[in-house]
Amino acid sequence: MSATARALVLERPRSLAARELSIPDIGEDDGVLRVEACGLCGTDHEQYTGHLPAGFAFVPGHEIVGVVEEIGPRAAERWNVQAGDRVAVEVFLSCGECAECRAGRYRRCARHGMADMYGFIDVDKAPGLWGGYASHLYLAPDALLLPVPGSLDPVVATLFNPLGAGIRWGVTVPDTQPGAVVAVLGPGVRGLSACVAAKEAGAGFVLVTGAGPRDHERLALAKRFGADLTVDVTTDDPAKALRAATGGKLADVVVDVTAKAPAALGQAVALARTGGTVVLAGTRGSADTPGFHPDHVVYKELHLIGALGVDATAYRAALELLAARRWPFEDLPRACVPLDGVDDLLRVLSGESPGVPPVHAVVTP
Repeated sequence: MSATARALVLERPRSLAARELSIPDIGEDDGVLRVEACGLCGTDHEQYTGHLPAGFAFVPGHEIVGVVEEIGPRAAERWNVQAGDRVAVEVFLSCGECAECRAGRYRRCARHGMADMYGFIDVDKAPGLWGGYASHLYLAPDALLLPVPGSLDPVVATLFNPLGAGIRWGVTVPDTQPGAVVAVLGPGVRGLSACVAAKEAGAGFVLVTGAGPRDHERLALAKRFGADLTVDVTTDDPAKALRAATGGKLADVVVDVTAKAPAALGQAVALARTGGTVVLAGTRGSADTPGFHPDHVVYKELHLIGALGVDATAYRAALELLAARRWPFEDLPRACVPLDGVDDLLRVLSGESPGVPPVHAVVTP
């Protein structure tokens, strides 16, 4: 194994610095991953621009797939993997001992919680290799690994994260039932994934919304991922369009995966039927909620549920679904860049540089 790893460290907003970080010696309980691919999402460009500040330098990247390069014997037994195996890495760490971890809610782990997440840990915390923008990743004893089916290309396998989110947010959290009418707000990769998840759960009708010319290609793409109806909310009222297409029905489940779209909450409430469920998974980045009338939540007796992150159960289901190839995830508009191309790609994703952002963006260190 090489003595050092190549990594990009976000030292401050819009400043990614290439560094050589030491690859640690491995003990009985940990390991080292050779990173093959790391998907990018909204969190990545929000970290990059400073909209999601850290207050410390770190190696970003949390949608990580790679090959186990070295592993301790106890870690191999615990994770049920060996050197040479391809795995996906869960974002959160889990002590496995606290009440939340034992209940399967390890996102709230007493030892780690939100303070220790791959792609958002201080580079000064040894060994520093805590993110996917690097040739190698440290596999801590409390890490969680998911075996990747051998038939999956590592770039496509990075979709375990957004597809897992689609499954959890679009089906598990709202308990989506067969025949349900589902509205998905946002046609990005997580919106498309939520659409697929709803269809896989037997949803009878799925609406996907977008906003403006930037989303037109994605709305067209949504039809290939199970959407029965797509609506540009800048030109059409999505609730009226849904009623017209379903014979007057509104959505049993609304899944909001939009980012920086303050008006989406009001649209979600309008789209939901009386007694329906609204899952809020996207973040506004603002306290403004134009068009949102809290009284409508009362009058409709809506269930509003916040959803943060995913879990291993959804990730496993996502990897199985990707391997089944029932949906055209391999054909997504995609950009893959090496470490020296990450800056430019993040600027496009954040809207700070011209160009149409790809639906799926991936770093291949």
